[in-house]
Amino acid sequence: MNDPVPVLLNKILASEVPFYQNLHETHQAAFEERAARFLTVVKITGVQTVVEDIDRILIAASAIIPIFNFKDWEYRNLHEVLLYPDSFSHEFEQQGEGRNILGMVGTGAMNHVMILSQHELRQAFTNKTGKDNTAIHEFVHLLDKTDGEIDGLPESLLDKKYIKPWLQLMQQEINNIMDDKSTINPYGATNEAEFFAVVSEYFFERPSLLKEKHPELYALLLKIFNPAAGSS
Repeated sequence: MNDPVPVLLNKILASEVPFYQNLHETHQAAFEERAARFLTVVKITGVQTVVEDIDRILIAASAIIPIFNFKDWEYRNLHEVLLYPDSFSHEFEQQGEGRNILGMVGTGAMNHVMILSQHELRQAFTNKTGKDNTAIHEFVHLLDKTDGEIDGLPESLLDKKYIKPWLQLMQQEINNIMDDKSTINPYGATNEAEFFAVVSEYFFERPSLLKEKHPELYALLLKIFNPAAGSS
């Protein structure tokens, strides 16, 4: 059985999560309900660290932010989040060399599991001016995966008429990153899947800046994550 929902859920959301702070009061109540629901369904386990209420709430917030405009959406492809104290390796080692991973969606034997760095989880919400948020990044990968594969093309979210423009814009923006003509994190040029996750972080962390620097990209992401607003 999962731990009870923290009694300070709304207070921590109000003090630590800008996305929640910017919602209307009615929508804040809906966000709280969905975050609480997430915490009753998905187990959060500390590995060589203690999971505190703030960790559980920030993980839940990171899960709800990308799906907030999709009523009743739940992560049916996630059963547990493992929280490591800091970075780890591809072999999930917390000691030694090669510990450069801050978040990962598990595959194979680790299917339906996500691993996050506790330090990075907290740091992303502490840094109010950053464009990065590893937890949101990994939950976007899970969204991307709902159509069968993590490939940067969220077919279950994107109207068919926008698929070709999205693919074209992705390639154009990846080329711009590689040519050092972009404000997007260079990691986004790794492949289409990482591009989608990276620009989604940017979209949720610094939407006004993304709209200013990459208006076409912002407009298409709006159609993906907030189709009602994106259609206006």
